[in-house]
Parts: sequence; C-alpha cells; structure tokens
Amino acid sequence: MSEIKSLAAEEFSITRGGPLHWLLVRLGNAGEERQRVILRAFFVVLVTWFPLLILSLIQGRAYGTQITIPFLGDFAVNARFLIAAPILILAESGIDRRWRLLVVQFLRAGLVGEKELPAFEAVIARTSRMRDRVLPEALMLVASFLPVFILKTEALISGVSNWHTIGVGSSEVTLAGWWFNLVSTPFFRFLLLRWTWRMFLWTSFLWRVSRINLRLVATHTDMAAGLGFLSEGQKAFSPIVFAGGVVIAAQVGNTIAYQGATLASQKLPMIAYGVLAIIFLIAPLLVVLPVLLKTKRKALREYGALVAIHNQQFDEKWIQNNEPSDQLILGNPDASSLCDLGSSFAVVRRMGLVPLDKPTLITLALAAALPMAPVVLYATPADEVIRIVLKMLG
Repeated sequence: MSEIKSLAAEEFSITRGGPLHWLLVRLGNAGEERQRVILRAFFVVLVTWFPLLILSLIQGRAYGTQITIPFLGDFAVNARFLIAAPILILAESGIDRRWRLLVVQFLRAGLVGEKELPAFEAVIARTSRMRDRVLPEALMLVASFLPVFILKTEALISGVSNWHTIGVGSSEVTLAGWWFNLVSTPFFRFLLLRWTWRMFLWTSFLWRVSRINLRLVATHTDMAAGLGFLSEGQKAFSPIVFAGGVVIAAQVGNTIAYQGATLASQKLPMIAYGVLAIIFLIAPLLVVLPVLLKTKRKALREYGALVAIHNQQFDEKWIQNNEPSDQLILGNPDASSLCDLGSSFAVVRRMGLVPLDKPTLITLALAAALPMAPVVLYATPADEVIRIVLKMLG
C-alpha cells in the first residue's frame, strides 16, 4: 500500500498564524530559523525585563540593603522574564514541528485512507482558519490587560519593602512598578494565554480527526490501536511545563527567603502545580477516548468469538479426539495459531483508552519538578543535605 501524500498535512502549523504572527511577518522576523527565534526571545527580554532594571537603577532600587527585596534580588520577577518568558518563545518552533510530524503520521501509518483524505484535509483547513481568527487574540489581549484596571498593584510579594512600591504596604508605585504592571505582566500573561489557545486548537484538531473513519486496529502493539504516537505531541510540551515550574519555584523561593516561610508550608503549591500541569496536558488526549473505547469493545467481541471458535476446534482435534494420530503437536501450525490468537486477544484486553505512555508522564513530571530542586536545596540546611546523600549512598 503506497503512502498517501498531503500538502496540507505537510504544511500544518498551529503557531504560524494569527494577528501577531502576521505582524512578525511584516517586520521580517517570522520563521523557524534559529536566529529569528532567538531574536524574538531576546525582544521579549528587552521589553519585559530590561526596562525594569533600568528604572530600578534610576530610583536606586536595583540592589543594596536599603530595601528588603531589591529588583536583582527578586527571584520571581527575574525568573519570570529572564527564563520563563524566553522559553515560551523558544519552544514554539520545536513544538510546532512535532505537531506537524504527528499530523503527517496519520497518513504514514495508514490511519487515514484515500476516501477519508478530503475529510482529513478539511479538518486541517478548519483548524487553520480558527488559528487565523482575529477575535481570539483580541480577547487574549483584553484578558491580559484587564487586571491592570482592576488591581492597583500586581507586586509578586507584599508585606516587606521592595522595588515595586515606595514604602511597606504603600499604594505608591515606583517607575519600575508601573512598567511591571502596564507592560511586563500583561505581556507575559498574553504569552501564556496564547499557549492555552494553541492547546485548545490541537485538542479541537484531535477531536475532529477522531470522528473520521480512521483505520484503527485494536491489536496494535502500541496498546492504543495505532494512536500511540500522539503521546509524543504532549511530551514535546515539557519546555512549557518547565517554564511554568520556574515561575512557581521562584515565587516559592521569594516566600521562603523574604517572608520566613518554610519548605514544608510551600509543598502544596509545588505539588499542585505538577499535578495540574500534567492534567492540563493529558486532557487533549481524552478526546480520542470514545473512538478507542468503541474500537476496543468491537475487537473484544470479534476476537473473543474468533479465539473461542479456534480453541474449540483445537480442543476437539488435539484434546478430545481419542483416536490415534500420526501427527505431532510439536511444531504443528495449530499450536502456533493458538498461541498467536491468544497473544492478539491479550493485546486487545490490555489496550488503553488514552494514548499516553509512561515515558511521556515521566518527562512531564520531571519538567515540572526540576525547577523546584534549587528551592529545595536552598531551603534545606547543608548538613541535612549531606546526611541524606550519605544515607542514599549506603
């Protein structure tokens, strides 16, 4: 069977569209080339973090001991705009490329036949039209800036003197604080909302594709009727999970360093982030659950009947037949077919309803947990760390 080709599938993209992308195209900075991606990430730092540094320096709040939290000592702000925000940009090309390979895989794996190709390409076209709509990004902009008009200040820590406000508990905001409220935070919030929108587009694509008459085989050894490759798409999201973990870890670090909190009191937000991040990323795969459930139920009936008939015939011939026979069961095709059918039915019974494998879960969990490691080391006394290491060594 020759592989079906589709230009629409080979050009599939969830990130190359929308008003912001069109603006980047006009400015000549769109594209997946490494130099352009790095330039976009540098621009984010230039807009969100660099003005905060300059304005803090002007007002003498960038470093020193005159306030409890100078700008350069604020873990949360520096981690958010120097690490997390660039990652949200740098991850775009890699994730988009991975999603494109997954779309092509539907054709390479023979899941979409010649008759279903027009419907498959129609789903791609519909997803692209949704991606290019102006309204979603307009709503994201409104949602990004709305808190500015509701909240007077958005400092990431309160109760102590910091670079963001003049005086403890004061509503008078510094120059850097104003930039943080009006530019940096809305910009970062918009980047997060864009990834949420892209995840929704991918989920919508999978749901619509699952309604096509796919060639699913319950005996596929990926235990997902041939859709096991979709797990790779969620694994590609680990940089986004890591970026979110950096934000949470830095905020926890601020609380421990400047507000006297203990590591034990901050376990809940760290654990909650890991759990919620994994649930959020697994959710898109749940849309194929109905079709996998239908495939498994059908296979259990059909393979169950086939195995029953074959086993009955095998039993009659080799077990119940008392007449002497010159045939030997050793090496006989009957025994091989019995084993093969039994193995196939066992695969059907073990087939999962969500195309998610353990390596993907482990990768996402590590991406969420890794940023927490510096906080744990920071909050744990050195002698206790040494004692734990020595205990692990034996």
